[in-house]
Amino acid sequence: MAATDNDTRDLAQFGYKQELDRSLGSFSSFAAGFSYLSILTGMFQTSFLGFLFAGPAFIWAWIFVFFGQLMVALQFAELAAHFPIAGSVYQWSKQVASKAVAWHVGWFYVCCQIVTVPAVALAYQVILPQISADFQIVDLESDGGFLTDAGVAKNAVLLGFVLIAFTTIINVIGVRLMATINNVGVAAELITAVAVTILLVTQVTRGPGDVLGETFGTGAGHDWGYFGALIIGAYMGLYVMYGFDTAGALAEETTDPRKIAPPSILRALYASGIMGFLMILFGTMAISDEGFNADTLGAGGLTAITIDVFGSTFGKIILVLVVVAITVCCLAIHAAAVRMIFAMARDNNLPGSATLAKISETARVPRFPAVLVGVLAMLILLFNIINPRAFTIIISCGIIFMYCAYIGTTVPLLKKRLAGWPGEAGAGKGYFKLGKWAVITNVLAIAYGASMIVNLAWPRVDFYGPLWYQKWGVAGATVGILVIGLVLYHGYQKNQFGVLEDHRAETGAAAD
Repeated sequence: MAATDNDTRDLAQFGYKQELDRSLGSFSSFAAGFSYLSILTGMFQTSFLGFLFAGPAFIWAWIFVFFGQLMVALQFAELAAHFPIAGSVYQWSKQVASKAVAWHVGWFYVCCQIVTVPAVALAYQVILPQISADFQIVDLESDGGFLTDAGVAKNAVLLGFVLIAFTTIINVIGVRLMATINNVGVAAELITAVAVTILLVTQVTRGPGDVLGETFGTGAGHDWGYFGALIIGAYMGLYVMYGFDTAGALAEETTDPRKIAPPSILRALYASGIMGFLMILFGTMAISDEGFNADTLGAGGLTAITIDVFGSTFGKIILVLVVVAITVCCLAIHAAAVRMIFAMARDNNLPGSATLAKISETARVPRFPAVLVGVLAMLILLFNIINPRAFTIIISCGIIFMYCAYIGTTVPLLKKRLAGWPGEAGAGKGYFKLGKWAVITNVLAIAYGASMIVNLAWPRVDFYGPLWYQKWGVAGATVGILVIGLVLYHGYQKNQFGVLEDHRAETGAAAD
């Protein structure tokens, strides 16, 4: 109780009273970030894209993305130590920049999470029909694949609806049940990832050189040769390795968040980055000669590797565990979206803020945002019926919106650092601090984030499709979200900012 009381007083320094259920410990905090990244979800859902566009050597792009995201995660770990408030990047940018910057960061982050929920829900279609044909409820209309077949696209929407309905219900019930499911799921995912990696090592049939240098000829046709193919193959890593800041988003539901959240952010990225790399490497070293080709890996990715190496029966058992990982991943993203909406609404920073920020007296969670996110996610899923290639567009929109929010935080943070932040703030209290590495890692985080935004928005016909609304879909959606945000902010929200009375602490002053 003493720790909770201290956390409540700490929160009051930022002007907010304790309303959420502060019951998450160290593992739950780590699990929230890890389940958002969820290597089993992202890798089994999108690894075929890496193999398809860059061959097995796309693993080099994985290393680059991991390093770049580590630079970002280091900034967030320090921010989480100084500003342990629900809302992560929204709250952090509010502390190091202006209210206007914070609003747009929060706006992009909310849009990212709402888009990412259906993007993850589409992963059910990648895995469940591989386990049993009974999950292919909608008949196939052609012999096309996941990105081209209308029957597959409709079935993906149906399965996605089921998953989103589940995550909505759990988030409405409360954080304790959500955390319990998440913890069990993450434990299962960690055990599965380690076990699969070890088993793959025992089945290797080729050396690492055969993997690291194999491109399947994907560099042909690119103006930049294989580098052009590799930066498209980076999409797979970009999709997996973001969302590690979720531990910061749940700060007001975590005990002693100043100490627990920073290492949780970094551990989530370390675990996903290292285990993901090993699974890609050993998986491509273990697949049979018959399966080590562009057609097999470019169509099935790690799913094809699992079935090839372990056989149908054992391979499907692993895929069942992947389904568990997908479920908890979607649950964690849904929960993070709810906390971001709550954080902004509590500051009267969204239309209908009073309703969006209302906390259930019994569940001690904001229930209306949970339902709202579920409904919007289902509506976005319907685009997959209209355009099967919406799969890649939806995924890319989720990534680029997140990167916009990240760079909207790291840029003003650098300016703040050059002015002397954090100085002596937190000195003697054990706060996470980058010290002499702060500025250089901050600069690298910005350079990396900006380059990946350009990479994601580039109108590539091979990846997004030949039609103008396909190849320009991601860039157009990003500009559209920015314009809508500018209109909403300057037309209405600009003069609304201020903590709502029901959520204001009796005494509040700026901490740090």
